[in-house]
Amino acid sequence: MEGPNLFQLVLFSLLESSIAFHVFPQVFSGKTLSAIFFVFAGINFGIYALYHLIVYPYFLSPLRHLPKYNKGFIPILGNGMTMFQRPPGQASLRMMKEVPENDGIIHFRGFLHEDRLLLTNPAALAEVLVHKSYDFEKPPWIRTFLRQFLGDGMLMTEGDEHRHQRKNIMPAFSFRHIKDLYPVFWSKSVELCDVVKAELWEKEDKVLELNHFSTQVTLDIIGLAGLGRDIASLKNSDDLLIKNYEEILEPTAEKGIYFVLHLIFPLWLIKALPWKLNERVRVTTGELKRICTEFVIDKKSRMKTESTEHVDILSIMIRSNNFSDQGLVDQLLTFLAAGHETTSSALTWAAHLLAINPSVQSRLRNEVRGFIPDPKVLSEPGFDIASLLESMPYLNAVCNETLRMFPTIPGSGRVASRDTFINGQFIPKGTLTLVVPWATNRNPQLWGPDAESFVPERWIDKESGRATNMGGAESNYSFLTFLHGPRSCIGEKFARAELRSLVAAFVGNFEWEMADPNEIVRPGGTITSKPIDGMRLRLKPLE
Repeated sequence: MEGPNLFQLVLFSLLESSIAFHVFPQVFSGKTLSAIFFVFAGINFGIYALYHLIVYPYFLSPLRHLPKYNKGFIPILGNGMTMFQRPPGQASLRMMKEVPENDGIIHFRGFLHEDRLLLTNPAALAEVLVHKSYDFEKPPWIRTFLRQFLGDGMLMTEGDEHRHQRKNIMPAFSFRHIKDLYPVFWSKSVELCDVVKAELWEKEDKVLELNHFSTQVTLDIIGLAGLGRDIASLKNSDDLLIKNYEEILEPTAEKGIYFVLHLIFPLWLIKALPWKLNERVRVTTGELKRICTEFVIDKKSRMKTESTEHVDILSIMIRSNNFSDQGLVDQLLTFLAAGHETTSSALTWAAHLLAINPSVQSRLRNEVRGFIPDPKVLSEPGFDIASLLESMPYLNAVCNETLRMFPTIPGSGRVASRDTFINGQFIPKGTLTLVVPWATNRNPQLWGPDAESFVPERWIDKESGRATNMGGAESNYSFLTFLHGPRSCIGEKFARAELRSLVAAFVGNFEWEMADPNEIVRPGGTITSKPIDGMRLRLKPLE
Protein backbone atom coordinates (compact mmCIF):
# COMPACT_ATOMS: atom_id res chain seq x y z
CA MET A 1 0.00 0.00 0.00
CA GLU A 2 1.77 3.14 -1.21
CA GLY A 3 1.04 6.56 0.27
CA PRO A 4 2.67 9.53 1.98
CA ASN A 5 4.78 8.86 5.04
CA LEU A 6 4.51 10.84 8.25
CA PHE A 7 7.40 13.15 7.36
CA GLN A 8 5.75 14.02 4.05
CA LEU A 9 2.49 14.74 5.88
CA VAL A 10 4.25 17.21 8.16
CA LEU A 11 5.80 19.00 5.18
CA PHE A 12 2.43 19.05 3.39
CA SER A 13 0.74 20.50 6.48
CA LEU A 14 3.45 23.16 6.75
CA LEU A 15 2.95 24.11 3.11
CA GLU A 16 -0.84 24.27 3.50
CA SER A 17 -0.65 26.42 6.64
CA SER A 18 1.84 28.82 5.04
CA ILE A 19 -0.39 29.32 1.99
CA ALA A 20 -3.50 29.77 4.15
CA PHE A 21 -1.74 32.24 6.45
CA HIS A 22 -0.59 34.49 3.58
CA VAL A 23 -3.37 34.04 0.99
CA PHE A 24 -6.42 33.96 3.29
CA PRO A 25 -5.46 36.19 6.23
CA GLN A 26 -9.09 37.27 6.74
CA VAL A 27 -10.16 33.65 7.31
CA PHE A 28 -7.48 33.00 9.91
CA SER A 29 -7.31 36.48 11.48
CA GLY A 30 -5.97 36.48 15.00
CA LYS A 31 -4.27 33.07 14.61
CA THR A 32 -0.54 32.48 14.52
CA LEU A 33 1.18 30.44 11.83
CA SER A 34 1.86 27.71 14.40
CA ALA A 35 -1.83 27.50 15.34
CA ILE A 36 -2.83 27.23 11.67
CA PHE A 37 -0.19 24.52 11.15
CA PHE A 38 -1.62 22.41 13.96
CA VAL A 39 -5.14 22.79 12.50
CA PHE A 40 -4.05 21.53 9.07
CA ALA A 41 -1.82 18.86 10.60
CA GLY A 42 -4.77 17.58 12.67
CA ILE A 43 -7.01 17.46 9.58
CA ASN A 44 -4.35 15.74 7.43
CA PHE A 45 -3.44 13.19 10.07
CA GLY A 46 -7.14 12.49 10.63
CA ILE A 47 -7.68 11.85 6.91
CA TYR A 48 -4.48 9.79 6.79
CA ALA A 49 -5.61 7.67 9.75
CA LEU A 50 -9.13 7.24 8.33
CA TYR A 51 -7.73 6.10 4.99
CA HIS A 52 -5.19 3.66 6.43
CA LEU A 53 -7.38 2.25 9.19
CA ILE A 54 -10.72 1.94 7.37
CA VAL A 55 -10.93 3.06 3.72
CA TYR A 56 -7.97 1.16 2.25
CA PRO A 57 -8.04 -2.09 4.27
CA TYR A 58 -11.83 -2.58 4.15
CA PHE A 59 -12.79 -1.07 0.77
CA LEU A 60 -9.73 -0.84 -1.51
CA SER A 61 -7.19 -3.50 -0.59
CA PRO A 62 -6.91 -6.22 -3.28
CA LEU A 63 -6.45 -8.69 -0.39
CA ARG A 64 -9.71 -7.87 1.42
CA HIS A 65 -11.63 -10.79 -0.14
CA LEU A 66 -9.22 -13.51 1.02
CA PRO A 67 -10.27 -15.96 3.78
CA LYS A 68 -9.85 -14.10 7.06
CA TYR A 69 -8.93 -14.76 10.65
CA ASN A 70 -10.74 -12.21 12.82
CA LYS A 71 -10.79 -13.92 16.21
CA GLY A 72 -9.27 -11.71 18.89
CA PHE A 73 -9.26 -8.65 16.59
CA ILE A 74 -8.78 -5.38 18.49
CA PRO A 75 -9.38 -2.03 16.72
CA ILE A 76 -6.11 -0.32 15.74
CA LEU A 77 -4.06 -3.21 17.21
CA GLY A 78 -5.66 -5.73 14.83
CA ASN A 79 -4.27 -9.20 15.49
CA GLY A 80 -0.82 -7.74 16.04
CA MET A 81 -0.68 -8.96 19.63
CA THR A 82 -0.24 -12.52 18.33
CA MET A 83 3.49 -11.82 17.95
CA PHE A 84 3.75 -11.81 21.76
CA GLN A 85 2.10 -15.22 22.17
CA ARG A 86 4.13 -18.28 23.11
CA PRO A 87 5.17 -20.74 21.87
CA PRO A 88 6.25 -18.73 18.81
CA GLY A 89 4.19 -19.90 15.85
CA GLN A 90 1.34 -21.35 17.91
CA ALA A 91 -0.97 -18.46 16.97
CA SER A 92 -0.35 -19.19 13.28
CA LEU A 93 -1.16 -22.87 13.86
CA ARG A 94 -4.42 -21.85 15.47
CA MET A 95 -5.26 -19.75 12.39
CA MET A 96 -4.62 -22.73 10.12
CA LYS A 97 -6.91 -24.93 12.21
CA GLU A 98 -9.72 -22.39 12.49
CA VAL A 99 -9.68 -21.29 8.84
CA PRO A 100 -9.18 -24.64 7.05
CA GLU A 101 -10.73 -23.46 3.75
CA ASN A 102 -8.13 -20.96 2.61
CA ASP A 103 -6.54 -21.93 -0.76
CA GLY A 104 -3.09 -21.48 0.71
CA ILE A 105 -3.43 -17.93 2.08
CA ILE A 106 -5.07 -16.66 5.26
CA HIS A 107 -5.53 -12.90 5.59
CA PHE A 108 -5.44 -11.11 8.94
CA ARG A 109 -4.71 -7.59 10.10
CA GLY A 110 -1.63 -6.50 11.99
CA PHE A 111 -1.02 -3.27 13.88
CA LEU A 112 -2.88 -0.29 12.35
CA HIS A 113 -4.91 -2.81 10.29
CA GLU A 114 -2.02 -3.52 7.91
CA ASP A 115 -2.53 -6.53 5.60
CA ARG A 116 -0.80 -9.69 6.77
CA LEU A 117 -0.77 -13.02 4.90
CA LEU A 118 -0.14 -16.45 6.39
CA LEU A 119 0.91 -19.10 3.86
CA THR A 120 -0.65 -22.48 4.58
CA ASN A 121 -0.27 -24.97 1.75
CA PRO A 122 2.61 -26.34 -0.37
CA ALA A 123 1.60 -24.48 -3.55
CA ALA A 124 1.67 -21.05 -1.88
CA LEU A 125 4.89 -21.86 -0.02
CA ALA A 126 6.57 -23.02 -3.24
CA GLU A 127 5.66 -19.72 -4.94
CA VAL A 128 7.28 -17.60 -2.21
CA LEU A 129 10.25 -19.80 -1.32
CA VAL A 130 11.24 -21.15 -4.75
CA HIS A 131 9.49 -19.87 -7.88
CA LYS A 132 9.49 -16.17 -6.88
CA SER A 133 11.98 -16.21 -4.03
CA TYR A 134 13.60 -12.93 -5.04
CA ASP A 135 10.22 -11.18 -5.20
CA PHE A 136 10.07 -11.65 -1.44
CA GLU A 137 12.76 -10.36 0.91
CA LYS A 138 13.40 -10.54 4.62
CA PRO A 139 11.65 -7.60 6.32
CA PRO A 140 14.02 -4.61 6.64
CA TRP A 141 13.38 -4.32 10.40
CA ILE A 142 14.46 -7.95 10.89
CA ARG A 143 17.63 -7.34 8.88
CA THR A 144 18.35 -4.19 10.90
CA PHE A 145 17.96 -6.13 14.15
CA LEU A 146 20.08 -9.12 13.11
CA ARG A 147 22.77 -7.03 11.44
CA GLN A 148 23.86 -5.87 14.90
CA PHE A 149 24.88 -9.45 15.70
CA LEU A 150 25.70 -10.99 12.31
CA GLY A 151 27.09 -8.15 10.20
CA ASP A 152 26.39 -8.41 6.46
CA GLY A 153 26.70 -12.18 6.17
CA MET A 154 24.69 -14.38 3.84
CA LEU A 155 21.57 -14.27 6.03
CA MET A 156 21.36 -10.48 5.65
CA THR A 157 21.90 -10.07 1.92
CA GLU A 158 19.34 -10.09 -0.88
CA GLY A 159 19.24 -10.37 -4.67
CA ASP A 160 22.48 -10.62 -6.64
CA GLU A 161 24.67 -10.20 -3.56
CA HIS A 162 22.97 -13.19 -1.93
CA ARG A 163 23.39 -15.28 -5.10
CA HIS A 164 27.08 -14.39 -5.22
CA GLN A 165 27.74 -15.26 -1.57
CA ARG A 166 25.77 -18.52 -1.66
CA LYS A 167 27.52 -19.68 -4.84
CA ASN A 168 30.96 -19.16 -3.29
CA ILE A 169 30.10 -20.71 0.07
CA MET A 170 28.17 -23.73 -1.26
CA PRO A 171 31.28 -25.92 -1.89
CA ALA A 172 31.95 -25.98 1.86
CA PHE A 173 28.61 -27.74 2.39
CA SER A 174 28.81 -30.36 -0.38
CA PHE A 175 27.83 -33.95 0.40
CA ARG A 176 31.44 -35.14 0.12
CA HIS A 177 32.69 -32.46 2.47
CA ILE A 178 30.00 -33.22 5.08
CA LYS A 179 30.88 -36.94 4.90
CA ASP A 180 34.52 -36.08 5.64
CA LEU A 181 33.41 -34.11 8.71
CA TYR A 182 31.63 -37.05 10.40
CA PRO A 183 34.75 -38.04 12.41
CA VAL A 184 34.77 -34.50 13.85
CA PHE A 185 31.09 -34.77 14.76
CA TRP A 186 31.57 -38.18 16.39
CA SER A 187 34.74 -37.32 18.34
CA LYS A 188 33.07 -34.23 19.82
CA SER A 189 29.92 -36.24 20.60
CA VAL A 190 32.04 -38.71 22.57
CA GLU A 191 33.80 -35.83 24.32
CA LEU A 192 30.40 -34.38 25.29
CA CYS A 193 29.45 -37.68 26.93
CA ASP A 194 32.76 -37.81 28.81
CA VAL A 195 32.33 -34.25 30.10
CA VAL A 196 28.74 -34.93 31.19
CA LYS A 197 29.82 -38.11 33.03
CA ALA A 198 32.51 -36.16 34.85
CA GLU A 199 29.98 -33.50 35.79
CA LEU A 200 27.50 -36.10 37.06
CA TRP A 201 30.20 -37.74 39.19
CA GLU A 202 30.17 -34.67 41.45
CA LYS A 203 26.38 -34.47 41.70
CA GLU A 204 24.39 -36.53 44.17
CA ASP A 205 21.03 -35.93 42.46
CA LYS A 206 22.51 -36.59 38.97
CA VAL A 207 20.56 -33.61 37.63
CA LEU A 208 22.12 -31.55 34.89
CA GLU A 209 21.04 -28.58 32.75
CA LEU A 210 21.67 -29.85 29.22
CA ASN A 211 21.27 -26.68 27.20
CA HIS A 212 24.59 -25.25 28.39
CA PHE A 213 26.47 -28.41 27.36
CA SER A 214 24.70 -28.63 24.01
CA THR A 215 25.79 -25.06 23.27
CA GLN A 216 29.38 -25.91 24.17
CA VAL A 217 29.63 -29.04 22.02
CA THR A 218 28.00 -27.50 18.93
CA LEU A 219 30.22 -24.43 19.20
CA ASP A 220 33.25 -26.74 19.39
CA ILE A 221 32.04 -28.59 16.30
CA ILE A 222 31.47 -25.45 14.23
CA GLY A 223 34.90 -24.28 15.44
CA LEU A 224 36.63 -27.34 14.01
CA ALA A 225 34.49 -27.63 10.88
CA GLY A 226 34.15 -23.90 10.27
CA LEU A 227 37.52 -22.53 11.42
CA GLY A 228 39.78 -25.56 11.52
CA ARG A 229 40.53 -24.96 15.19
CA ASP A 230 39.32 -26.50 18.42
CA ILE A 231 37.67 -23.79 20.51
CA ALA A 232 37.59 -26.38 23.34
CA SER A 233 34.65 -24.78 25.13
CA LEU A 234 33.66 -28.21 26.51
CA LYS A 235 36.88 -28.19 28.50
CA ASN A 236 36.62 -24.52 29.37
CA SER A 237 33.12 -23.66 30.58
CA ASP A 238 34.20 -20.03 31.12
CA ASP A 239 35.02 -19.55 27.44
CA LEU A 240 34.28 -15.96 26.37
CA LEU A 241 32.68 -17.05 23.10
CA ILE A 242 30.22 -19.30 24.98
CA LYS A 243 29.38 -16.58 27.49
CA ASN A 244 28.63 -14.03 24.79
CA TYR A 245 26.42 -16.36 22.74
CA GLU A 246 24.55 -17.62 25.79
CA GLU A 247 23.90 -14.04 26.89
CA ILE A 248 22.60 -13.01 23.47
CA LEU A 249 20.46 -16.12 22.92
CA GLU A 250 19.03 -16.53 26.42
CA PRO A 251 15.21 -16.44 25.92
CA THR A 252 14.17 -13.70 28.38
CA ALA A 253 11.09 -11.48 28.33
CA GLU A 254 13.33 -8.39 28.19
CA LYS A 255 14.99 -9.61 25.00
CA GLY A 256 11.56 -10.34 23.54
CA ILE A 257 10.51 -6.74 24.17
CA TYR A 258 13.82 -5.50 22.76
CA PHE A 259 13.18 -7.46 19.55
CA VAL A 260 9.57 -6.26 19.18
CA LEU A 261 10.61 -2.61 19.61
CA HIS A 262 12.82 -3.02 16.55
CA LEU A 263 9.67 -3.83 14.56
CA ILE A 264 8.08 -0.52 15.58
CA PHE A 265 10.80 2.09 16.13
CA PRO A 266 14.00 3.05 14.25
CA LEU A 267 17.30 1.68 15.51
CA TRP A 268 18.72 5.11 16.44
CA LEU A 269 15.78 5.74 18.78
CA ILE A 270 16.14 2.38 20.56
CA LYS A 271 19.89 2.89 20.97
CA ALA A 272 19.24 6.33 22.49
CA LEU A 273 17.13 4.83 25.30
CA PRO A 274 18.79 4.66 28.76
CA TRP A 275 18.48 0.89 28.74
CA LYS A 276 21.11 -1.40 30.23
CA LEU A 277 20.39 -4.00 27.54
CA ASN A 278 21.65 -1.54 24.89
CA GLU A 279 25.04 -1.49 26.59
CA ARG A 280 25.13 -5.29 26.95
CA VAL A 281 24.31 -5.73 23.24
CA ARG A 282 27.09 -3.27 22.34
CA VAL A 283 29.63 -5.08 24.53
CA THR A 284 28.73 -8.64 23.50
CA THR A 285 28.54 -7.90 19.77
CA GLY A 286 31.83 -5.98 20.00
CA GLU A 287 33.48 -8.96 21.68
CA LEU A 288 32.14 -11.39 19.08
CA LYS A 289 33.39 -9.23 16.20
CA ARG A 290 36.79 -8.89 17.85
CA ILE A 291 37.08 -12.67 18.36
CA CYS A 292 36.03 -13.39 14.76
CA THR A 293 38.49 -10.81 13.42
CA GLU A 294 41.28 -12.54 15.35
CA PHE A 295 40.13 -15.91 13.94
CA VAL A 296 40.37 -14.57 10.36
CA ILE A 297 43.84 -13.04 10.91
CA ASP A 298 45.11 -16.24 12.53
CA LYS A 299 43.66 -18.47 9.80
CA LYS A 300 45.21 -16.41 6.98
CA SER A 301 48.56 -16.48 8.74
CA ARG A 302 48.50 -20.27 9.22
CA MET A 303 47.42 -20.90 5.62
CA LYS A 304 50.53 -19.04 4.42
CA THR A 305 52.95 -21.10 6.52
CA GLU A 306 51.35 -24.56 6.61
CA SER A 307 51.57 -26.91 3.62
CA THR A 308 48.47 -28.93 4.56
CA GLU A 309 45.35 -27.92 2.62
CA HIS A 310 42.72 -26.78 5.10
CA VAL A 311 39.18 -28.04 4.36
CA ASP A 312 37.21 -26.00 6.90
CA ILE A 313 34.58 -23.48 5.77
CA LEU A 314 36.71 -20.39 6.47
CA SER A 315 39.65 -21.78 4.46
CA ILE A 316 37.40 -22.49 1.47
CA MET A 317 36.08 -18.91 1.58
CA ILE A 318 39.60 -17.47 1.85
CA ARG A 319 40.85 -19.53 -1.13
CA SER A 320 37.91 -18.32 -3.25
CA ASN A 321 39.30 -14.74 -3.09
CA ASN A 322 35.73 -13.47 -3.25
CA PHE A 323 35.49 -12.03 0.25
CA SER A 324 37.18 -9.05 1.90
CA ASP A 325 38.50 -9.43 5.44
CA GLN A 326 35.37 -7.70 6.75
CA GLY A 327 33.25 -9.97 4.57
CA LEU A 328 34.97 -13.01 6.07
CA VAL A 329 34.29 -11.70 9.58
CA ASP A 330 30.61 -11.19 8.72
CA GLN A 331 30.27 -14.70 7.30
CA LEU A 332 32.06 -16.10 10.33
CA LEU A 333 29.66 -14.32 12.69
CA THR A 334 26.77 -15.86 10.74
CA PHE A 335 28.15 -19.41 10.71
CA LEU A 336 29.22 -19.40 14.33
CA ALA A 337 25.78 -18.20 15.44
CA ALA A 338 23.58 -20.16 13.05
CA GLY A 339 25.89 -23.19 12.90
CA HIS A 340 25.93 -23.88 16.61
CA GLU A 341 22.55 -22.56 17.73
CA THR A 342 20.45 -24.65 15.33
CA THR A 343 21.86 -28.02 16.39
CA SER A 344 22.21 -26.98 20.03
CA SER A 345 18.47 -26.32 20.19
CA ALA A 346 17.67 -29.51 18.25
CA LEU A 347 19.74 -31.66 20.63
CA THR A 348 18.06 -30.05 23.66
CA TRP A 349 14.58 -30.69 22.26
CA ALA A 350 15.50 -34.26 21.24
CA ALA A 351 16.61 -34.96 24.82
CA HIS A 352 13.32 -33.54 26.11
CA LEU A 353 11.17 -35.61 23.74
CA LEU A 354 13.10 -38.78 24.60
CA ALA A 355 12.81 -38.01 28.33
CA ILE A 356 9.00 -37.83 28.18
CA ASN A 357 8.77 -40.80 25.79
CA PRO A 358 10.84 -43.51 27.54
CA SER A 359 9.67 -46.28 25.19
CA VAL A 360 11.04 -44.34 22.21
CA GLN A 361 14.29 -43.74 24.12
CA SER A 362 14.65 -47.47 24.85
CA ARG A 363 13.92 -48.50 21.26
CA LEU A 364 16.45 -45.98 19.95
CA ARG A 365 19.09 -47.15 22.43
CA ASN A 366 18.57 -50.76 21.33
CA GLU A 367 19.05 -49.76 17.70
CA VAL A 368 22.18 -47.70 18.45
CA ARG A 369 23.77 -50.50 20.46
CA GLY A 370 22.79 -53.05 17.82
CA PHE A 371 24.50 -51.03 15.07
CA ILE A 372 27.41 -49.93 17.29
CA PRO A 373 28.34 -52.78 19.65
CA ASP A 374 31.80 -51.24 20.15
CA PRO A 375 31.86 -47.40 19.91
CA LYS A 376 35.69 -47.38 19.79
CA VAL A 377 35.56 -48.83 16.27
CA LEU A 378 34.04 -45.56 15.00
CA SER A 379 37.18 -43.69 16.06
CA GLU A 380 39.47 -45.86 13.93
CA PRO A 381 40.98 -44.06 10.90
CA GLY A 382 39.04 -44.63 7.71
CA PHE A 383 35.90 -45.99 9.35
CA ASP A 384 32.79 -44.89 7.39
CA ILE A 385 30.81 -43.24 10.19
CA ALA A 386 28.54 -41.45 7.73
CA SER A 387 27.19 -44.61 6.11
CA LEU A 388 26.67 -46.27 9.49
CA LEU A 389 24.70 -43.45 11.11
CA GLU A 390 22.72 -42.65 7.97
CA SER A 391 21.65 -46.32 7.69
CA MET A 392 19.99 -46.40 11.15
CA PRO A 393 16.25 -45.95 10.45
CA TYR A 394 15.01 -45.20 13.96
CA LEU A 395 17.85 -42.76 14.71
CA ASN A 396 17.00 -40.80 11.58
CA ALA A 397 13.29 -41.01 12.36
CA VAL A 398 13.81 -39.56 15.86
CA CYS A 399 16.00 -36.76 14.49
CA ASN A 400 13.50 -35.93 11.73
CA GLU A 401 10.56 -35.91 14.12
CA THR A 402 12.44 -33.65 16.54
CA LEU A 403 13.24 -31.22 13.74
CA ARG A 404 9.60 -31.31 12.61
CA MET A 405 8.13 -30.58 16.03
CA PHE A 406 10.73 -28.05 17.17
CA PRO A 407 12.09 -26.11 14.20
CA THR A 408 14.94 -23.92 15.43
CA ILE A 409 13.46 -20.83 13.75
CA PRO A 410 9.70 -21.19 14.33
CA GLY A 411 8.61 -18.29 12.16
CA SER A 412 9.89 -16.17 9.29
CA GLY A 413 8.56 -13.18 7.35
CA ARG A 414 8.90 -12.10 3.73
CA VAL A 415 8.01 -8.67 2.32
CA ALA A 416 7.02 -8.34 -1.33
CA SER A 417 9.79 -6.27 -2.95
CA ARG A 418 7.58 -5.54 -5.97
CA ASP A 419 4.00 -6.11 -7.12
CA THR A 420 3.70 -9.85 -7.66
CA PHE A 421 1.34 -12.84 -7.43
CA ILE A 422 0.93 -15.91 -5.22
CA ASN A 423 -1.13 -18.66 -6.88
CA GLY A 424 -2.86 -16.08 -9.07
CA GLN A 425 -3.62 -13.71 -6.17
CA PHE A 426 -2.24 -10.20 -6.70
CA ILE A 427 0.15 -9.19 -3.90
CA PRO A 428 0.97 -5.45 -3.66
CA LYS A 429 4.53 -4.32 -3.03
CA GLY A 430 5.26 -4.05 0.69
CA THR A 431 2.85 -6.79 1.79
CA LEU A 432 4.18 -8.95 4.63
CA THR A 433 3.74 -12.70 4.18
CA LEU A 434 4.46 -15.16 6.99
CA VAL A 435 6.20 -18.51 6.52
CA VAL A 436 5.82 -20.33 9.85
CA PRO A 437 7.65 -23.67 10.14
CA TRP A 438 6.21 -24.30 13.63
CA ALA A 439 2.65 -24.10 12.28
CA THR A 440 3.22 -25.80 8.92
CA ASN A 441 5.13 -28.68 10.52
CA ARG A 442 2.21 -29.28 12.91
CA ASN A 443 -0.68 -28.57 10.54
CA PRO A 444 -3.21 -31.47 10.75
CA GLN A 445 -4.23 -30.87 7.13
CA LEU A 446 -0.68 -31.77 6.07
CA TRP A 447 0.32 -34.30 8.73
CA GLY A 448 -2.93 -35.89 9.89
CA PRO A 449 -4.73 -35.90 13.25
CA ASP A 450 -1.55 -36.81 15.20
CA ALA A 451 0.35 -33.82 13.77
CA GLU A 452 1.15 -32.42 17.22
CA SER A 453 2.28 -35.76 18.65
CA PHE A 454 5.83 -37.11 18.73
CA VAL A 455 5.64 -40.12 16.39
CA PRO A 456 9.05 -41.07 14.95
CA GLU A 457 7.44 -44.07 13.20
CA ARG A 458 5.91 -41.71 10.64
CA TRP A 459 9.41 -41.43 9.11
CA ILE A 460 9.81 -45.20 8.59
CA ASP A 461 8.34 -47.06 5.65
CA LYS A 462 6.10 -49.84 7.01
CA GLU A 463 6.92 -52.29 4.23
CA SER A 464 10.69 -51.90 3.90
CA GLY A 465 11.48 -50.69 7.43
CA ARG A 466 13.74 -48.02 5.95
CA ALA A 467 13.76 -44.32 6.77
CA THR A 468 11.71 -42.06 4.50
CA ASN A 469 12.23 -38.41 3.61
CA MET A 470 8.56 -37.35 3.64
CA GLY A 471 7.29 -38.55 7.01
CA GLY A 472 3.96 -39.53 5.50
CA ALA A 473 3.22 -36.02 4.18
CA GLU A 474 2.32 -35.62 0.52
CA SER A 475 4.71 -32.73 -0.15
CA ASN A 476 8.20 -31.83 1.04
CA TYR A 477 6.83 -28.30 1.58
CA SER A 478 4.97 -29.72 4.58
CA PHE A 479 8.35 -29.76 6.37
CA LEU A 480 9.78 -26.24 6.62
CA THR A 481 12.46 -26.51 9.31
CA PHE A 482 15.22 -25.71 6.78
CA LEU A 483 12.90 -23.85 4.36
CA HIS A 484 13.32 -24.49 0.60
CA GLY A 485 14.77 -22.87 -2.49
CA PRO A 486 17.56 -20.29 -2.85
CA ARG A 487 17.02 -19.02 0.70
CA SER A 488 16.94 -22.46 2.31
CA CYS A 489 19.41 -23.29 5.07
CA ILE A 490 22.77 -23.86 3.37
CA GLY A 491 23.92 -25.92 6.35
CA GLU A 492 21.03 -28.43 6.39
CA LYS A 493 23.20 -31.49 5.65
CA PHE A 494 25.76 -30.28 8.18
CA ALA A 495 23.11 -29.87 10.91
CA ARG A 496 21.48 -33.25 10.19
CA ALA A 497 24.82 -35.09 10.29
CA GLU A 498 25.82 -33.33 13.50
CA LEU A 499 22.49 -34.12 15.19
CA ARG A 500 22.70 -37.83 14.20
CA SER A 501 26.11 -38.12 15.82
CA LEU A 502 25.15 -36.28 19.01
CA VAL A 503 21.88 -38.17 19.57
CA ALA A 504 23.46 -41.57 18.83
CA ALA A 505 26.35 -40.99 21.24
CA PHE A 506 24.16 -39.54 23.98
CA VAL A 507 21.48 -42.23 23.92
CA GLY A 508 24.16 -44.91 23.87
CA ASN A 509 25.85 -43.50 26.98
CA PHE A 510 22.94 -42.35 29.14
CA GLU A 511 19.43 -43.13 30.26
CA TRP A 512 17.47 -40.08 31.37
CA GLU A 513 14.20 -38.51 32.47
CA MET A 514 13.02 -35.02 33.29
CA ALA A 515 14.39 -33.79 36.63
CA ASP A 516 10.85 -32.68 37.45
CA PRO A 517 8.35 -35.05 35.77
CA ASN A 518 5.59 -32.46 36.24
CA GLU A 519 7.50 -29.60 34.62
CA ILE A 520 5.83 -28.04 31.60
CA VAL A 521 8.66 -27.03 29.30
CA ARG A 522 7.89 -23.75 27.54
CA PRO A 523 9.52 -22.83 24.22
CA GLY A 524 10.60 -19.22 24.02
CA GLY A 525 13.17 -16.97 22.40
CA THR A 526 13.02 -14.15 19.85
CA ILE A 527 14.47 -15.55 16.61
CA THR A 528 15.25 -19.13 17.66
CA SER A 529 13.25 -21.59 19.79
CA LYS A 530 14.77 -22.57 23.15
CA PRO A 531 13.31 -23.80 26.45
CA ILE A 532 12.70 -20.72 28.61
CA ASP A 533 13.98 -22.21 31.87
CA GLY A 534 16.62 -24.50 30.37
CA MET A 535 16.42 -28.30 30.17
CA ARG A 536 17.03 -30.01 33.49
CA LEU A 537 17.43 -33.79 33.18
CA ARG A 538 18.21 -36.59 35.62
CA LEU A 539 20.77 -38.80 33.90
CA LYS A 540 22.05 -42.29 34.56
CA PRO A 541 25.40 -43.15 32.92
CA LEU A 542 25.45 -46.55 31.22
CA GLU A 543 28.32 -48.95 30.62
